[in-house]
Amino acid sequence: MPIVNIQITREGSGPGRDAATAEEKAALIRGVSQLLLDVLGKPLDSTFVVIEEVPLENWGWYGMPVPELRRRRAEET
Repeated sequence: MPIVNIQITREGSGPGRDAATAEEKAALIRGVSQLLLDVLGKPLDSTFVVIEEVPLENWGWYGMPVPELRRRRAEET
């Protein structure tokens, strides 16, 4: 029984969005489930997918919160 955890930042995939849409999440679930079926032969009815949206300020990269990293990179350009 595969359990797949997907963590994404809670920010939109387009203008005016502040989170992934239900359609985008459904596509992720379908795609991951199909991949496990195709590659490992894991049936769709035994695969669980959990999507966790993490607030952007709780996501770090290069040793700092992502909003700070983005501000610094914007100042450099």
